[in-house]
Amino acid sequence: MKEQPEPYVVQRYIMEPLLIGGKKFDMRIYALCTSYAPLTIYLNRSGFGRFTHVRYDASDINNMEGHLTNVAIQKRSDNYDEERGGKWLLDKLRLYLTSKYGHERVDECFYNVQQIIIKTLSSVVKVMMNDKRCFELYGFDVLLDSNLRPWLLEVNGSPSMTANTPIDQ
Repeated sequence: MKEQPEPYVVQRYIMEPLLIGGKKFDMRIYALCTSYAPLTIYLNRSGFGRFTHVRYDASDINNMEGHLTNVAIQKRSDNYDEERGGKWLLDKLRLYLTSKYGHERVDECFYNVQQIIIKTLSSVVKVMMNDKRCFELYGFDVLLDSNLRPWLLEVNGSPSMTANTPIDQ
């Protein structure tokens, strides 16, 4: 029997992420899909930005704490903030971005985030079970580059809703 190749993921690394205070961040946006036919998606406007706890340095690719926003990685940082967990609520993040880049650019950015979510879920419509008594919650992780262009990092089905900090409550 012929040995099957191992599955793998190829992902482009964004070398010029948008930084706030010299730190990299991504956004977690929750989407509830209640139907695939017709595709029906509800976005939770109360997502959050997850920040690294050390400054971003593109030349130090081995420093996971400066490149990965995952809470599991950030908790290991000496600078980890137990109270806030390195998170901003999405409305605070959007307000900051608007003050820096203006309403028009930020509105376009968030419209493009919505389009990523719609196109991602549209791409799996044909293979998803469609049961009117079922739904799926997704956690979309999106990175913004230095031009406010959103990039999909990953999609988590049934994401953890564990509260690590008071802001998570």
